[in-house]
Amino acid sequence: MKKYDFDRPIQRRGTDCVKYDLMKTLYGRDDLLPMWVADMDFRSPDFVMDALRNRCNHEVLGYATVPAAYTDALRQWLQTHYAIDAESSELHFIPGIVAGIAYALLSLTQPGDKVLVTTPVYPPFLNLPTACGRQVECSPLLVKDGRFAIDFSDFERRAARCKMLILSNPHNPAGTVWGAEVLARVADICDRHGLTVVSDEIHADMTLPGHSHVSYSTVSEAARRHSLTFMAPSKTFNIAGLGSSTCYVADPALRRRFFGWLDGMGVAGGNIFAFVGAEAAFSQGEEWRRQMVDYLAANVAALRTFLSEHMPRVSVLLPEASYLAWLDFSAYGMTHDDLADRIVNKARLALNDGTTFGGEAFRCCFRLNLGCPRAMLTEALERLAQALE
Repeated sequence: MKKYDFDRPIQRRGTDCVKYDLMKTLYGRDDLLPMWVADMDFRSPDFVMDALRNRCNHEVLGYATVPAAYTDALRQWLQTHYAIDAESSELHFIPGIVAGIAYALLSLTQPGDKVLVTTPVYPPFLNLPTACGRQVECSPLLVKDGRFAIDFSDFERRAARCKMLILSNPHNPAGTVWGAEVLARVADICDRHGLTVVSDEIHADMTLPGHSHVSYSTVSEAARRHSLTFMAPSKTFNIAGLGSSTCYVADPALRRRFFGWLDGMGVAGGNIFAFVGAEAAFSQGEEWRRQMVDYLAANVAALRTFLSEHMPRVSVLLPEASYLAWLDFSAYGMTHDDLADRIVNKARLALNDGTTFGGEAFRCCFRLNLGCPRAMLTEALERLAQALE
């Protein structure tokens, strides 16, 4: 069995990389450790890179159909990991999950409709509905026992006036794994109030040891009937630049509406490298995925230990899936601007600002990306402690 090296650093600056090369624009300086945007500082897997190189050897990049090998590998992955027995007709390529959510909003809701999200949440969940002419309805999450929980009384009250729920499953930030009981309750509420559910499950493949991901569509017949499930190899295998995602829709009527819109608009035909990279990831990537997840789990443990020993005032929600921790610095008694200044200009770190995940309620919160070599994480935490303690 091959042993993969996740400690080996790779130079990404100067490669037109969002994570590194946009820091000057967004943070005002480029000498920061980038612990923000959700990609990993691990090399993309060798089997994916080899597949892309081999395809380039053909030397013709003409129009391409959806490869049967890609569809077969995707179907096998869904069956093996999530008990989703998808027919080929129930799957559709999408060029990224953010794009897919926008397509769902445009094709399945009307201008002015309200769209439900649970906050704090991945910023595009808040921005996309507004950009599409819809209204955002936010149901704040509770924090119980160090993890997020849905406030179901508030959730149902708000759901009654909405047309769609955009669900982060597992949740981003903090990687909360919702579980079958919670998802079934969400499905019941959404079914009774007539909501379509878009379940973003991009982080599902990175569920950490001790937790188990449940795909939303599998929890009940109602969930299966009213949902679209979005998944991708992009986070798991660090290939987000390929723009390769998939949508699973079991219900024929919902499928006709959404897939029909995608095909009619010509926005989701795919491209050669997206198919080749995803097929290699799904068909060859299980051992790499397992080793990577174990490495992330060790990073989570390192974060827990460091905060306990050196920054006990930080309230942290540790990931149960993926690599995005949620840090609350409220106990420091500082304003948002002072915190942000300390983090950027004293610690020289780029973290995601909590206000972008749902407004002023999260002004003392920041999201920390743990998807990096442990030496980089250790340096980031030491800088943070020196700046704040």
